[in-house]
This record gives sequence, structure tokens and C-alpha cells, in this order.
Amino acid sequence: MSDISSFNGLGTSGASELFQILRDGRPRTRTELAEQMGLARSTITLRIEALMELGLVGFVDDAVSTGGRPSSRIALKAGSKVVLGVDIGASHLRVAVTDLTGHRLRETARTIEVSQGPDVVLEAVVELGSELLHDSGRAIRDLLAIGIGLPGPVEHRTGRPINPPIMPGWNGFDVPGHLQAHFHVPVLVDNDVNIMALGERNVAWPNVDNLIFVKVATGIGAGIVSSGMLQRGADGVAGDIGHIRVHDGTGVPCHCGNKDCLEAVASGPAVASKLRALGMEASTSEDVVRLVGAGSTEAVHAVRQAGRDVGEVLSACVSLINPSVIIIGGSMALTGEHFIAGIREVVYSRTIPLATQHLQIVQSSSGLDAGVLGASMLAIHHAMSPQRIDAMVLGLSGAAAG
Repeated sequence: MSDISSFNGLGTSGASELFQILRDGRPRTRTELAEQMGLARSTITLRIEALMELGLVGFVDDAVSTGGRPSSRIALKAGSKVVLGVDIGASHLRVAVTDLTGHRLRETARTIEVSQGPDVVLEAVVELGSELLHDSGRAIRDLLAIGIGLPGPVEHRTGRPINPPIMPGWNGFDVPGHLQAHFHVPVLVDNDVNIMALGERNVAWPNVDNLIFVKVATGIGAGIVSSGMLQRGADGVAGDIGHIRVHDGTGVPCHCGNKDCLEAVASGPAVASKLRALGMEASTSEDVVRLVGAGSTEAVHAVRQAGRDVGEVLSACVSLINPSVIIIGGSMALTGEHFIAGIREVVYSRTIPLATQHLQIVQSSSGLDAGVLGASMLAIHHAMSPQRIDAMVLGLSGAAAG
């Protein structure tokens, strides 16, 4: 799934098309590549040489010979370059350095409040990212791109947060520009739920082209993959299901100014508030998870009802989008089957059988790692896109001419 902004005014090097074939990691000979692309071996050789100069591909062990000199095979050098994946949450920061397949080489985390503002949080990103590169034996020149997920609406084209409700001081902040000043590579920024959808799909559902990833934690949102492409909508707010009204609400106010929004009724803090009203000590999603784990009947019932509320909204989404899989992530998913059972109960009963006959509703397999994994994939998709490969190859030509 390649979901990136296009470059304008760049010609094609030809090497980018070859590289897209080699991205799957399977070694091939020059002859195999020439036959697959319908080109002369001499042309293939020139393009391979350009990609080798960039450090993106290389020779692997010799192919099995059928007599005579064995043919050399060429494959992606997944570890030759790296990207940084950054997951910024309401109260956490996770950073990972990965190779070009998304394999994590080093990672770290820090507790930090996003409400401290972009200068504080992004300086922590610079600090942790630099440390990870150093600890993994990498230099800045090995870094191809950075992917970042933010817990609020993002204008994907510019990477700037747009009126994020829990991120004071972030509105319109130039996140890519701030980090580019330190790392000098492209910086891709998206909503945290979108990148979680990318991460989960890459890890667990690579062959599924229609899915919805739902994060239920401090807030509620969805990342939508349709026909293999992440759907952001006209203004980047596709999947903002947290502000759809729940019909059986009790007039609970939401920070957006409306009442009975799904987020105000079924998020972790919302469930904790209901339990607190019953005399229990709870204020966060983690407290809810703890109480469910301790066997609290009240907590189990509250979580099950929250699942039903989420299911009410998702039943409409199923009819509209017709996904094959709905994946439930975020801290509330850690309550296990109680929460997901409530979702299934409503979705399967309120949606036509044709839409649910093959539908799976499952817990996220990547758990709290989905964000940093997805941020890495966002960076990889950009760094390895035909446009970026062409730009790098043309950069080689320019350097040689100079």
C-alpha cells in the first residue's frame, strides 16, 4: 500500500520501476529482471548499478547453476538504510529505528504529555531519535525518512495539526519543518489512528484490502483502508467516528461542544467516570482495564455497554464501507473479550447478513506497538516510492555532472 504525495516535474530514471520489483526481497538474476521488464540486460545492468550506488540493492549468494558460470542474484538490502517511526500519544512517546522492511532495530519510549506543546515534545523526538541512530550504529546519512503519528486531526499534505482538541499549542505547527531542520530528510505526519491502521495491516493483514482499525482509549477514532488504500477524505478527517452521536446517550457533554458523542460515552475516561460515580477509584483507561482484570462486575458491565455503543456506530460504518475485518486497538482493547463482545453483539444484529457473513471483529495483534509500526511504514512507503527513488537517482546524475 503506497499512500504518498506525488512529486511534480521529475522525469523517470527507469531504476525506480526496477526497484519496485525488488522491494519484495526476493533475489533475482539480471536475466530474470530483463525478461520480467522486457528490457535488454545492458539496460538492466545500468539501472542496477544506480540502485547499488544508492545502497538500496546488492548481490546475494550465487544462484543454483545449471552448468557453466553461476548467475549473480540481486536483492533489496533491507538493512542498508533506515527510517524513524514516531508515535506521539496523549501521554506517551514511542520512537523506533527500523530497516526498509519495517523490522525494528532499536526502540525506546518515554512518558510525556502532548499538552506540553510541540517544542518540548519534538525536542524529545530529536533526542530519542538521535540516540537510537547512534545506538544502532547508524549515521544521519543512513536515514531516509521519518513517519509520525499525532493524536489529533492532521492536514496530511502539510503535516500540520488542525485544531487538535487535546494538543494546546499545536494548531498549525510546522512539525515536518521542525524535524527536518535536525535530520534533513522527508517527514511524513498523519493522525495516530491512520498510522495504527497501516501498522496493523502490515503486521497481521497484508492481504486484506478492506479493513477498519478502531482505537478506543482517551479518544476514539478509526483508520479506514479501502481497496488497499488508506482513506483520509477531503480534509483528512475520514474515520473521526468519535464525534458521531450515540442515540441512547444521557446528554453527556463532549469537548467538541456537542452532547452524547461516542467519545464522551464510550472512551476509557468516559467509562472510568461511570465507575467513579459508583464509588470506584477510576479516572483512566488503565484503571478500567485494572478493574476488569480484578473481576469487578460493575467494570465488566460498563465495558460491555461501551462496546455496544461503539458497535452502534460501527454497524453504520459496516453498511457504508463493507470491510472484511474490524480491528479493535487502543488501551480499552486490553479489557479483552468483554469489550469486543459488546461490539460484536450490536454489529452482527444491526447489519444485514450479506455485510457480516465474512466479517471478522478482532483485537489488535500488535497492541500498543501499532502506532510506531505504522509510523515506520508511513516513512517506508514514502522513502521507497517511485517518485523518491527517481529523485535519488536523478540526484546521483546531478552530482556526477557537477
